[in-house]
Amino acid sequence: MGATETFNIVIVGQAGRLQYEALLFAASLRARSPGFQGRLLVAEPQPGPLWPGDPRISNDDVRAALQDLGAEILPFESRHFGNAYPHGNKIECLAALPGDRPFVFFDSDTLVLDELSDVPFDFDRPSASLRREGTWPQIELYGPGYTDTWRSLYDRFGLDFESSLDLSWPDEFWRRYLYFNAGFLYHRDPRAFGERFLRYALEIRDSPPPELVCQSLDPWLDQVALPLVIHSFGGGRDALPEGFLDGNTTCHYRVFPLLYAREADRVVEALEEIAAPNRLKKVLKQYEPIKRMVYQGRGAKVRALFDRQNLPHREQAIRNRIRREGLWMR
Repeated sequence: MGATETFNIVIVGQAGRLQYEALLFAASLRARSPGFQGRLLVAEPQPGPLWPGDPRISNDDVRAALQDLGAEILPFESRHFGNAYPHGNKIECLAALPGDRPFVFFDSDTLVLDELSDVPFDFDRPSASLRREGTWPQIELYGPGYTDTWRSLYDRFGLDFESSLDLSWPDEFWRRYLYFNAGFLYHRDPRAFGERFLRYALEIRDSPPPELVCQSLDPWLDQVALPLVIHSFGGGRDALPEGFLDGNTTCHYRVFPLLYAREADRVVEALEEIAAPNRLKKVLKQYEPIKRMVYQGRGAKVRALFDRQNLPHREQAIRNRIRREGLWMR
């Protein structure tokens, strides 16, 4: 069990920036995790009524490079979200995964830094990323608080709310409540997890409890449903030891300016080393943010703006500083 168990990895790849991020992820996996024995599945949404154009990987060079790295393109249908809510890809793609192995889903804007097969996953206790801010719910002056808002969702799905709380944090402070970033998530059964994730997300979207009347679900819907799904399968915030994912083993960088602004030197070094081979460089430089940030030195200019030991507490402040300097790209 745990670190020795073979699992599959799934990321999303589609037209636009995600296809280049998916290629970087695949290259980092092969370079930094040679012990990984599972399949790397690049989930690709297919054309249909929920997409105004063709969402599939549009660059043939990217597709060929992914396949050269041993990635498998996994088509899936968008039946509920599509262009109106692209975050829904991570929910809908799980139905297309093979059911014979556990899965780990990563957002495409992630780098592998070290051996993934050494991560002590317990696939019977799912979890997700704790690298997050208190982005939801946004508490209104005369509206429900954190407890009433979250309790309404646990009650809706017949889940025990009290056992989800982290009592080391005070009442009505966001960290007391189970909340994840959906940058990675994992479980033993991709289809069972995906079915429940989809069912919860659709009910929250289409028939939310009254306590959610003041709350925005775009782009937060996946992160509202996710803790409920994880709790329902017996997982939680303490299911994975600290220091592996979002740490020594992976980095969810989000966008390249944020990577250069705030990540450790070893992450920048990994990115530039992984992107250096000519066969990858000729493909990756077709995407302007990678071309400018990685290959033409704009990333180094962003990095010089910040002291990594004294970063602003809020991500928005980092973004604003980069924009003021005219260096923001995504």
